[in-house]
Amino acid sequence: MKGSAAEQQRLKAEITAIKDDRARLTTALLDAATRIRGVEQKQNESEGRLLELTRQETDIRRSLDSRRGVLAEVLGGLARLGRDPPPALLVRPDDALDSVRSAMVLGAVLPELKRETEILVNDLAALDAVRKQASAERDALAELKASMGEERRRLAALVEQRQKNLDDGEVALQTEQQRAEALAAEASNVRELLARMETEVAAAKRAAEAAKAAENKPQQGPGGKLAALQDPGRLSPSIAFADARGTLNLPAGGSVVKAFGTSDGFGGQEKGVTFGTRPEAQVSAPCDGWVVYAGPFRSYGQLLIINAGGGYHILLAGMDKITVELGQFVLSGEPVAVMGQGPRLASSVGLGTAQPILYVEFRKDGDSIDPTPWWATSESEKVRG
Repeated sequence: MKGSAAEQQRLKAEITAIKDDRARLTTALLDAATRIRGVEQKQNESEGRLLELTRQETDIRRSLDSRRGVLAEVLGGLARLGRDPPPALLVRPDDALDSVRSAMVLGAVLPELKRETEILVNDLAALDAVRKQASAERDALAELKASMGEERRRLAALVEQRQKNLDDGEVALQTEQQRAEALAAEASNVRELLARMETEVAAAKRAAEAAKAAENKPQQGPGGKLAALQDPGRLSPSIAFADARGTLNLPAGGSVVKAFGTSDGFGGQEKGVTFGTRPEAQVSAPCDGWVVYAGPFRSYGQLLIINAGGGYHILLAGMDKITVELGQFVLSGEPVAVMGQGPRLASSVGLGTAQPILYVEFRKDGDSIDPTPWWATSESEKVRG
């Protein structure tokens, strides 16, 4: 952890006050993840505005450069007029012919000089305004970056405390994690990995059983569902995944690089959605569920699988670091991973981007399904591009 001593003391006091209260700790995690998502969005908007201002400055400069010859003539003409003004008829009546000739020349030249001078003045004023806006935007972006640093340090401390609270069975969990890694090395695909994880690894098996048991809970009315959704201490999904259509937030902010069902470049179709994210973007669980796999797996890189109940599984891949453990129950919006500085997926090689790449896939009874209907309206519009 970096940052000022005062910040560290503040974080330490905050975590000490809530470390033994799971609900309060989870609430703090959810709030921190929400703030980070908000700062990331503001950074995206600020960078977009700065990019547009840079483009405007380039266009103005290009316009000035293209008229460099004309501007030189205008400035030269103005300078000559200043040094050798035309004779005045009232002052020098003997030079009437020169005065008439000068008047004729000025009548033809001055409107053009005036027009070009006005264009020059307007362009220079616009360039100055754009430079000032760009400077202000850079200052705002610097403040956002500083704010992001503080929020990330706070979230990292909260995540560390959350995981410490789960370490009572650390030795057993390490053994199960090793077993999970061995199964991952043997499994040829995700379907086989899931089947073996939820039958052969105790933590994943317990998670799958908990998900199954949650399906048999009596149906709640609207009031009960709302109360469950607002309970940060819950240990089972607030609502059935099938009923969550149109309510889920994307796990990370970003733009769609490849949509579900589009060509995968190998004669098949994309089974999930691929997003380009910000470097080190926070990844949150899109729904309530149990972690049934967390670790490296073949071309997926770091792979996280959440059992959402009802035969549904959520796959997240391409992260740099997973911050939850096997068998852990996570809430919708709870931080579960962090992206790296660039793409980690083997499949991202042909995308032509240096952005970190997050892959999201929904499965029902082992088969890939279109996640679009599950996203909340604003997010769904982003998915559709």
